[in-house]
Amino acid sequence: MTRTRFYAVKIGRPKAKTIARLLIQWRWWLLGIAVLTGAGAYGLSQRLDFDRSIESMFSPRDPLLKPYLELKRNFAGNEIVLAVYEDANLFDQDGTGIQRLTEVAQQLKGVHGVRDILSLAEVNQALERLSGLATFLGRERIPYPIVDPTNDLAQKYLDIFEGYTHGADGQTVSIVCLLDPDKADTQSRRKTISSLRKIMSQQRGGNVTGEPVLVSDGFDFVERDGERLGFSSILLLALVIVCCFQSLRWVLIPIAVVYWSLWMSRAILVLLGLQMSMVSSMLAAIVTVIGVATIIHLIVRFREARHDQLSKQDSIQRAFALLLVPIFWACITDAVGFSALLFAGTGPVRDFGLMMAIASLCVLAGIVLIVPGLSLLGSSSADPQDVWGETTLKDALQASTDFIRRHTKIIAFCIFVVFVVVGSGIFRLTVETDFTKNFKRGSQIAEAYEFVEQRIGGAGVLDVIVPAPKLLSTSYLERVEALQADLRAIVRTTTSDGENETSTQPALTKVVSLADLDRAARSLRVVPTPELRYAGMVQVMPTFANAMRYINKDRSQPDYLRIMLRTSQQGTSEQQQQLIQQITEIAEQHFPETEESPAAQTTGIFVLLANLVDRLLADQFLTFSIANIFIFSVMVLALKSWKLALIAMVPNIVPILMLLGLLGWLDIKLNMGAVMIAAVSIGLSIDSSIHYLWSYKRCRRTGMSVFESIQQSQQRVGRAASYSTLALVAGFSTLCFSQFVPTIYFGGLVSLSMLGGLLGNLVLLPVLLLLTFNESAPANRSLST
Repeated sequence: MTRTRFYAVKIGRPKAKTIARLLIQWRWWLLGIAVLTGAGAYGLSQRLDFDRSIESMFSPRDPLLKPYLELKRNFAGNEIVLAVYEDANLFDQDGTGIQRLTEVAQQLKGVHGVRDILSLAEVNQALERLSGLATFLGRERIPYPIVDPTNDLAQKYLDIFEGYTHGADGQTVSIVCLLDPDKADTQSRRKTISSLRKIMSQQRGGNVTGEPVLVSDGFDFVERDGERLGFSSILLLALVIVCCFQSLRWVLIPIAVVYWSLWMSRAILVLLGLQMSMVSSMLAAIVTVIGVATIIHLIVRFREARHDQLSKQDSIQRAFALLLVPIFWACITDAVGFSALLFAGTGPVRDFGLMMAIASLCVLAGIVLIVPGLSLLGSSSADPQDVWGETTLKDALQASTDFIRRHTKIIAFCIFVVFVVVGSGIFRLTVETDFTKNFKRGSQIAEAYEFVEQRIGGAGVLDVIVPAPKLLSTSYLERVEALQADLRAIVRTTTSDGENETSTQPALTKVVSLADLDRAARSLRVVPTPELRYAGMVQVMPTFANAMRYINKDRSQPDYLRIMLRTSQQGTSEQQQQLIQQITEIAEQHFPETEESPAAQTTGIFVLLANLVDRLLADQFLTFSIANIFIFSVMVLALKSWKLALIAMVPNIVPILMLLGLLGWLDIKLNMGAVMIAAVSIGLSIDSSIHYLWSYKRCRRTGMSVFESIQQSQQRVGRAASYSTLALVAGFSTLCFSQFVPTIYFGGLVSLSMLGGLLGNLVLLPVLLLLTFNESAPANRSLST
């Protein structure tokens, strides 16, 4: 079978040939449409916003979300940033440490977006303002009662606020910055945290921590990574294509297609009122994968036609005639596969699925509008050249098909054994609940959290919300104290590395509520009732008092009291989940649901972050299954054969499951970057399978045997798939320099999944074809099954 006969049969198919001819005939009009729409889309795409709220990462129906939103709505100071620094003179009785603290606290309080602050300076002022304090204690009034070791009330306050306003070492200062919920938009939060950091950088060991800082920095890194990938990966892809094909024209074409597709996708998202999120920040990366892989297939076919001495116009027309149908089905399959994410329970995951479905179709439109015109623009030839080492690649692909033919069953058995062994690691997968582990060790935010963990106490902040009566009573506050005592009794068991010895320590490093302050004030025996003592507290520490109690304006509804908890961010997923469960069970035992009031609830950003990856993981297993069903259905339509469709699925599913299994065996925890890989990878790797099987079907229609068809497909599709994988892995390598660990995981795992998909299509796919179809069976019978 000569190459001429091979092409003549393919190009002779009327629909593809007619459409290809029309694309070339109308190429300048199509290119003009691309320029005009791209210019309009670019301006509109700049209005696409980034949703940085942590609650947007959860389904509106998620039971964890409702109490968190109630906490955020009802209690002032729900979002807390800790500004920390070192001061060896903090408790000097001459007041130098408190004076310095007062100055720093006033600077922080003046930052836009900070509602109020709590520090030892405010506690000292509260003690000073307590009416008759010096007279009641029978001593001369001193200017800094908080540092007086003989002041009983001051010592009680120091014990209550230890772990919030200062460390147990007496040299670590912590200023609690209560953020203003009315200034929680993206730009305000970024400016607030940046201003706080600038102030604290002037202090010894100064830094800021807190869940709002984690979330803000995480989104900043993700947004920055997306921008870096949009530039750096394109630059690396351009270098790879230049090195491989030595053609500037064919460097510009994929860049133009990718950017046009991105602008159009983002413009459509703006029109639909959607926002980017931490999940969908890799939109540019995946559009790059789809666009570049498709263009390289066109480059290879175009170059082959030029080698056959065809003109540039005839060459690009032949390439489109050969590839237009598989390109169409590849983009449709991508869109359908990503649309499976619409079944996820998490809002950003659903939005990401819609975004990628739109982007996949935009890539298809970009190829149709841009490639015919740009490939023929100008008079210079600038044809893509033979790749260095291409002869070696051809020989390797030829040798691989010969080897697969001789040892088909042995290879299939070996792959099956390796898949079972490696894939079983999936059952060992665990998730990363420590959000601080999402940042590189040594980064500013990681060092700040390490400082808080060691010097202040746990960096994890969570809350228990309990119903409260309209008038506080001593008996009610004693119930709260009993609950706090049981919470303090929760212990965490740890095992020493390399030893069998275990030790226990309190799981909660701090438990504080209004009941603690009331007990301290009660010892003065001046104010007779808790309600009056609370009124006095509102006078001396208004923001903190309001942050601890919510008075419902609806007299028929209960009020609420807040118990603030601190714990270590470190620990396994099981330990974090178990701790939250224990807190919830203890709280509900003390404050169960009644006809008059709801049960106590455990909430806070710590609770959301501890469950975030679990929620995403549950979505991914569901959507991965649905995506496989959708893709299989489309493949049946595209290939008109359920056998070929099933064969196409296996080489793409097996590498993904093996990759996840390998993570389990290596005890690598799933973070946000790793947990998204399954649903994303199946949509990316299936494209090469479509091109491979479409080529295989063409060859079979010409009368070639199964093995001859595999040989042809291995050479043509295998080379294009190898080049595109090389280019894309080079582009994604830029993500390894991110400061955000999930981005590093995403870049690395996408690269590995693409390499696994390449091996699956070049090894497992021909093995399955040889095992499924009888070599002597007629072509028409083989393809109609």
